[in-house]
Amino acid sequence: MEPRFLLMADVAEQLNVSTSQVYHMVRSGELPAIKVGGRGQWRIERSKLEEYIERKYAETAEWVRINPLVDRSDDDSADGGFA
Repeated sequence: MEPRFLLMADVAEQLNVSTSQVYHMVRSGELPAIKVGGRGQWRIERSKLEEYIERKYAETAEWVRINPLVDRSDDDSADGGFA
């Protein structure tokens, strides 16, 4: 059985980002987390991480829809002006 809560380092590893980036996501409210223990260590619930990932997929899909890839082969400037 997988643990319900993840350390920031675990989340950083799964997202392939730094621990400080995860800390920023948590502190900004982008990624929900809780503080536990006397030292206030952050924990991220596995389900919240999955929800965050799904949200990022949706945001990225919307961005791609709004910003389509331009086919440079049809662009006269694709040759750098050396035609």
